[in-house]
Amino acid sequence: MKTRYYIDPETDLPHIYRHDVSENEVEEILARPGEDRLGEEGSRVAIGRTSGGKYLRVIYVPDPEPDSVFVITAFELRGKPLTAYRRRRRRKSR
Repeated sequence: MKTRYYIDPETDLPHIYRHDVSENEVEEILARPGEDRLGEEGSRVAIGRTSGGKYLRVIYVPDPEPDSVFVITAFELRGKPLTAYRRRRRRKSR
């Protein structure tokens, strides 16, 4: 899958870096999300766990080009949102 990233105009680097997330982690989640659902304004939200154990939420938009996405942001899932995700995963596996 081809992945493009939103570039932060202040740093000229992918915005995900502000959240201490790497491109490899994002691509890992997009390849095998635990959950992928509709977001706001045509975006998608993928949530999953990396091989390093981090739970991430990745906000992206499918590109018009086949098998391509544009990643807006990604950040680590913590606190109540992480608890809710784990609860949904447990219910789904029953």
